[in-house]
Amino acid sequence: MKKTKAFLCSLSAAALLFTGCSDDSVYTAHKEITEITLSWWGNDARHAYTIEAIERFQELHPEIKVNCSYSEWSGYEARNRVRMASGTESDINQINVGWLKQFSPDGKGYYDIDELSEYVDLSSFPESILEYGKVNGILNAVPIAMNAQTVFINKTVYEEHGLSVPETWDDIFEAAKVLRKDDIYAISASAKSVWLYAIAYTEQNTGKSILDDEGKLNFNSADLKTMIEFYRKLVKEKAMPQVEYYERLNINTGEYAGTIAWVSDAVNYCGAAQKNGFEMVAADYTADTPDRCGEGWYAKPATLYAVSKHTKHPKEAAMLLDFLLNSKDMAVLQGVEKGIPLSSTARETLDEKGMLSGLQYDASLVMDNNKLIKHMDPILENTDILDEYINACNLVLYNKAPINDAAEELYQKYQKLF
Repeated sequence: MKKTKAFLCSLSAAALLFTGCSDDSVYTAHKEITEITLSWWGNDARHAYTIEAIERFQELHPEIKVNCSYSEWSGYEARNRVRMASGTESDINQINVGWLKQFSPDGKGYYDIDELSEYVDLSSFPESILEYGKVNGILNAVPIAMNAQTVFINKTVYEEHGLSVPETWDDIFEAAKVLRKDDIYAISASAKSVWLYAIAYTEQNTGKSILDDEGKLNFNSADLKTMIEFYRKLVKEKAMPQVEYYERLNINTGEYAGTIAWVSDAVNYCGAAQKNGFEMVAADYTADTPDRCGEGWYAKPATLYAVSKHTKHPKEAAMLLDFLLNSKDMAVLQGVEKGIPLSSTARETLDEKGMLSGLQYDASLVMDNNKLIKHMDPILENTDILDEYINACNLVLYNKAPINDAAEELYQKYQKLF
């Protein structure tokens, strides 16, 4: 055990560096060894199980050595930008879906994985899923799992106050009238989740999508006013804390009786509350009426794997990619930490092992079973767009500007950002 801990510590210390001498093939003990590289981001748990998986891959393929580079999310995107610009990215990279448009606008920024189908079993993925990783018809990346904003509700707190799990927007505000008497918020969210929650409300309220078919802004200033007014109502009626005062730990104690978060964050956000004895459930998407559940809500790949177009060893990279996506070893080690795997092979393995259960799995089923949820355009996660929305809301909350003026100013700024 001490040796294992020491090994992991030494790897963590070198987390931002590749081990090994080069990407070229080298010879040791009369055996040709091909070195390839792999990069990912995540927490310590992800680092540990990925490292263990790579060790198993190397046992199966002693002719391949995998050099790893990994870190927390912070800084990973900036380093990836530099590496993509200089052509020094890893042979296999965990990527964000937004990077496809950023680094491969013509579909030629990454290796065409269809050309590696001899070594990567793509039959485990429905064509509709592979479309998420295509640019101009070229398969740039393979999604690992899908993600969507989800409403997680503390059913224990709601029922203690005589309330049912909310389904509609009115349910949220009616619950707030009861819960705020005990200084409990009916729902809570970080800034991005509030932004996407407000989009869902406004799309249902106006019958318009925020983006047109070309991905341009489809909302006018009146629609943005609806978004601002919705957030103001949530805060003023104490249904939701202001995003600046959002404290995730309050979910653990029941002070927040609900939260909006990604499917993949189910355990991170709600696990402690479950350990504290609260029953947390993945509710249906909030809607005007049950038949509109999912309208205005969006799903996206949680993360994807891409192969560098500069790789000198596409075959070996493809073999590792297949292992990461489809192998039983990786499926069991990873579990549902990155979401419910999209690979039918990996999912079948988890089902056989009884590992498809729990809050995250429930949230995934809410997403998978909804027919109205739409594909998310990466622009909806643009930080500048999100920040401008929160700034406009604060102008109204703090009486710095009339809501019509704030909405018009936001609209003018969005003309440049979208």
